[in-house]
Amino acid sequence: MRQSPQDTPRRNGIAGNNWKMKRLLAIIPMLAIALCSHAQELMARVTVNHQQVQGTDASVFENLQQTLEQFINEQQWTSLQFQKNERIQCSINITVTKYDAASNLFTCNAMIQANRPVYNASYTTTLYNNRDNNFDFEFAQFDQLNFNEEQIDNQLVALTAYYALLIIGIDLDSFAPMGGEDVLQRCLNLTNNAQNLTFTGWKAFDNDRNRFAIINDYMEGAMRPFRQLQYDYYRLGLDEMANNAERGRTNITTALEKGLKKAHEDRPLSRLPQIWTDYKKDELANIYKGKGTQKEKEAVYEILFSINASQNSSWEKIKE
Repeated sequence: MRQSPQDTPRRNGIAGNNWKMKRLLAIIPMLAIALCSHAQELMARVTVNHQQVQGTDASVFENLQQTLEQFINEQQWTSLQFQKNERIQCSINITVTKYDAASNLFTCNAMIQANRPVYNASYTTTLYNNRDNNFDFEFAQFDQLNFNEEQIDNQLVALTAYYALLIIGIDLDSFAPMGGEDVLQRCLNLTNNAQNLTFTGWKAFDNDRNRFAIINDYMEGAMRPFRQLQYDYYRLGLDEMANNAERGRTNITTALEKGLKKAHEDRPLSRLPQIWTDYKKDELANIYKGKGTQKEKEAVYEILFSINASQNSSWEKIKE
């Protein structure tokens, strides 16, 4: 389980240099094993699609992909200790629509996705999936990316850090109620500190699903039911289904009623419930298709249709 680092107890009052040396030699291999057993939080895969850009040396795009992937995976984003098998699987698929070699300006959009394993199952579930249509930045080949939380002055670093913290925070929310509070607050602080950047996507009220809107809505008091949904849906619902499918599904129904529905009622202008149902549509249809009472199916259908009518073809399957 992911834990905060703890202080190592000190050993005092031991005499004898030889004993100390023997003890040190015995400890070093164990310390090395302990250090290797902890890892960074993310295991990201970055792709850069540059097919729309013609006549440019592909090496700049390859270097961008390698630099980003290395930066995300080697950066320690929090003080939490993750085992290697606990690293959050995620991907950033960047599509370059325009590149200006003179100014090193990339005009892009990006699909960001994070996954979460389901307890006692080989199945992984989508934790976050959304397209950022303003994933623009400047990058010169062989640039080094450095993250300084107190000074956000590089767009590509800001973009990467924003999604890293957002993904980690949502993941922690799925394992404990409001478990990602500190990390998500850092994500919101970063967004506020990025207001001086000249790129689109950081400003309040520019767009109801830009980066500011996503994290600001997620941290709003009125959206606490949506945050609670992350724990109730994943930990009490999906994780429970391997042990008891009926109880897991019932818990998911309760989560949708108390979390998703209430968040939508309390803050109807927030796009988060719609975005969530966009990437959960197939999973939700599979959970209820051919299962549950007719009353339960109808209640779930009404909730989902009222939030995202555009996905009605998936919601209709729930009633089968």
